[in-house]
Amino acid sequence: MKSDVEEFMPRLLPVESCDTEEYNSNEPPRNPQEYLRQVQREASLCPDVVVAQIDPKKLKMKQSWLLNCKTCYITGCLAAPQGFSPCLKWQQQQVSTFSEVRQSVNKHRQHWKSQFLDDNVVMPKMEDEDGWKRFCLGENVCLDIQLKEEDKVNPSLDYIKTGFPPFLSIVSKLNQSTISAVLEYLINWFEERDFVPQLGRWLYALLACFEKPLLPEAHSLIRQLARRCSAVRANLESKDDDRLSALNLMICIVARYFEQNDLADKE
Repeated sequence: MKSDVEEFMPRLLPVESCDTEEYNSNEPPRNPQEYLRQVQREASLCPDVVVAQIDPKKLKMKQSWLLNCKTCYITGCLAAPQGFSPCLKWQQQQVSTFSEVRQSVNKHRQHWKSQFLDDNVVMPKMEDEDGWKRFCLGENVCLDIQLKEEDKVNPSLDYIKTGFPPFLSIVSKLNQSTISAVLEYLINWFEERDFVPQLGRWLYALLACFEKPLLPEAHSLIRQLARRCSAVRANLESKDDDRLSALNLMICIVARYFEQNDLADKE
């Protein structure tokens, strides 16, 4: 029985009628004619209109990511207060040093990747955002635990509380998907919090492990990082602030090394 669509559309491959007694649609076709007849039969069983089942939550997340991505590419960094931005020579030196670090990481990656971690180092799964924040930054930072004065003078080496440093034996075991995910988790944390030394160490290490050329989502992440650093820098009150050098370094790496030139500090 022909469908309405079949009557209006011309046949590209004419198919001779088959004897229903000789042709069994449940068996593999024995010749081209039976194959075309089977295709026609399967097509006739398909509905004319199909409605896709779309998860609104996933659609909303995708639209949010695209909006953030477009925003990151349109807007640049906030201008640094007078005297807070580094000179071009300093930026070139940092790019050279960062390039050497990346070469060293690539050279020794396979060696450290094969090394066993200590028993106290338990890396979270890639999708565990809160776990990675605590792993990198420590419970003291993530939970806003106020340290006592004696703890500040003599800090302990409890990495659960202070965060695990980005040892090469750790970052060498991260693939590119995990590196991108952890970087996103830390940038999301940074968007709502202040800059801390643990964050700076991990951002530098993750950027050193990024393989070029970067994927579009990676470009969006590093641009978001540079813009956030510029916003924090714009609110600093003194050039002697300990955070200034680290913030300038992050902006420099993103703009100069990863060639996001519109974000670079100008002389």
